[in-house]
Amino acid sequence: MTLLITVIAAVISSAVWYFKDNENRYKVGTLTLMYWGASIMWMCDAVAEYIELRSAYFTPAMKDMINDSFLGISVVTFGLVIWLVMLIVSDPDKAIKKNVCR
Repeated sequence: MTLLITVIAAVISSAVWYFKDNENRYKVGTLTLMYWGASIMWMCDAVAEYIELRSAYFTPAMKDMINDSFLGISVVTFGLVIWLVMLIVSDPDKAIKKNVCR
């Protein structure tokens, strides 16, 4: 589930980056790279776990699936938080400078 959730986030952010962020104004490419990196990491984890468990890998317990889902959601959320902090620091629309530093 973790791999699936991060791949979905990576595909969505890639589509947004490709079609909407031509000027790299909002740094969606950085978010995309974070999600693809996490997807590669979870893919390596899945391969290692498959090597260890063989056919049992395809019949996970419900508890394990729920834990993996929460982990995947946490990874995607943490990536969004890092991206938002980057946006706040770079302030591409100068909104913070206009509204806070009057």
